[in-house]
Amino acid sequence: MAKLHVKKGDTVKIIAGESKGVIGVIKEVMPSKQRVYVEGEGVKKLKKHQKPNAKFPEGGIIEIDTPIHISNVMVIDPKENVPTRIGRKRDENGKLVRYSKKSGEVLK
Repeated sequence: MAKLHVKKGDTVKIIAGESKGVIGVIKEVMPSKQRVYVEGEGVKKLKKHQKPNAKFPEGGIIEIDTPIHISNVMVIDPKENVPTRIGRKRDENGKLVRYSKKSGEVLK
């Protein structure tokens, strides 16, 4: 399986879909399905009818996060605060690191 350009904790901008233009933080990555959960103000949520159970004793309509395909998010460059593409290069220790194509800065 190929490596993904995003990681948990990355700040991303959604570039397609109903939440286009929203900036948020990745809270979960699902590599097998190529999807991420983004946490932020304005990110689309699904409404689900929930029967009463131990977790939700009163039941009702709850809102759950929607997964977003990884091709629909771009990492925010930490230096310039704009969306950027991600590259990989070896550092001085020979380890592969992710870097911003706009500023060249290494991402955590």
